[in-house]
Amino acid sequence: MKPISLSSIRPERLDDYRWRIPRTGPMRVDGLVYADDALFAAIRNDPALVQVCNVATLPGIVGPSMAMPDIHWGYGFPIGGVAAFDEDEGVISPGGVGYDISCGVRLLRTTLPVEEVRHERRLGPLVDALFREIPSGVGKTTRGRLNRRELKGVMLRGAGWAVERGFGRPADLEQIEDRGCMPGADPAAVSERAVERGAAQLGTLGSGNHFLELQRVDRLYDEKAAAVLGLVKGQVTVSIHTGSRGFGYQICEDHLRKMVKAAARYGIDLPDRQLCCAPLTSPEGRAYLGAMACGANFAFANRQVITQRVRDCFGKVFGEQETGERIGVVYDVCHNLAKLETHSLGGEKRRLCVHRKGATRCLAPGHPDLPAAYRAIGQPVLIPGDMGRYSYVLCGDPGAEQATFASSCHGAGRVLSRKKARALARGRSLLDEMAERGVLVRSQGRATVAEEMPEAYKDVAEVVASVEGAGLARRVARLVPFAVIKG
Repeated sequence: MKPISLSSIRPERLDDYRWRIPRTGPMRVDGLVYADDALFAAIRNDPALVQVCNVATLPGIVGPSMAMPDIHWGYGFPIGGVAAFDEDEGVISPGGVGYDISCGVRLLRTTLPVEEVRHERRLGPLVDALFREIPSGVGKTTRGRLNRRELKGVMLRGAGWAVERGFGRPADLEQIEDRGCMPGADPAAVSERAVERGAAQLGTLGSGNHFLELQRVDRLYDEKAAAVLGLVKGQVTVSIHTGSRGFGYQICEDHLRKMVKAAARYGIDLPDRQLCCAPLTSPEGRAYLGAMACGANFAFANRQVITQRVRDCFGKVFGEQETGERIGVVYDVCHNLAKLETHSLGGEKRRLCVHRKGATRCLAPGHPDLPAAYRAIGQPVLIPGDMGRYSYVLCGDPGAEQATFASSCHGAGRVLSRKKARALARGRSLLDEMAERGVLVRSQGRATVAEEMPEAYKDVAEVVASVEGAGLARRVARLVPFAVIKG
């Protein structure tokens, strides 16, 4: 297939927040980018737009190939990409999920005011304890290893497996997407190498853009929704951003190799080898879905184990076990996943496989898949920014279900590659700069801090404004960091 060039793309402005890329050449559907004028001015020359068009060439795609305002270059699919495929005629592509299967964000609320946690005698010991008890960094492992039976339990039961073993409480599961367990997991589709890599990584943070962040609730936009979520101004929250670690990475790597051969076997002509895929109904497609669900459940369990360690650290530093026990889960949502869902398309209910690559599920109020406590306000959508500014809590609106298969953005989106960020950081003391902003940083190395410097990212406030303006989700609260743990 002849590749689509960036110079051939002619975006058309539909309204203040949507840009259409008309179907051309091998594209089966249009492309659609959500962004205001200022954000799209930078996106217009981004090769990630080519990836939007490439995704539009895949068999069985329905609706447009979409990108959220945090779009940037990814493996095969753009990060920030959303695409839905017919269950019977469509395909599944590991590149539409990503290497870090079920990478996501969990938000915890505490009963502590920020003044108490930021006290000079408390903050340092708390951050040191978190840094010590929650391993972070490339290849970091826990002190123990799961045996095969235990890891199989994680693959099949997700966060529930962790709760059964004392990492949290049953009530936590109510506030997690899919109650922390994606159905359809098939441990037989997971390689021995993936098992080996995952055995010692449950309860670890990882590196790159993964983090644990202490924040204060800085601003409320929707006080009624915030009250339902248990958020009040001045309160301390904890955000956990991590995924399936080396376990999920290996699952992706293994199945990419199989999908390259499968695409050729089924006669699927690809504009980019990284879009390798297989029919959803094929043995290769079913195997990947089963392995991906195992990766998703590992990620849910990983964030659950970290949650309990956060509780333990708070309890030890503040001298009372009840402190840790009062830390509750607001929500846990993933942003690297493909899910079989029912959506209305042209007035008809259809079963679709929705790929969200760096995009968040965003259910509207009243949806039956929502926790009962949140059914009146819509699904919480957790949008981390950069470690120097702010993050947002949103809730889903009906517009998302009608326009984006119930999808929203997932973060700020990079504007600098990691290499360029490291070059920009040369000669600077980023830890001192962050301290001047009032943010204490703990990291395994300077390279990660340089790669994740605030200038490497878009202003997440602008990304969220486009999502809200487009009617996909509405702002509920803004969270400002005061301590960050990086790999």
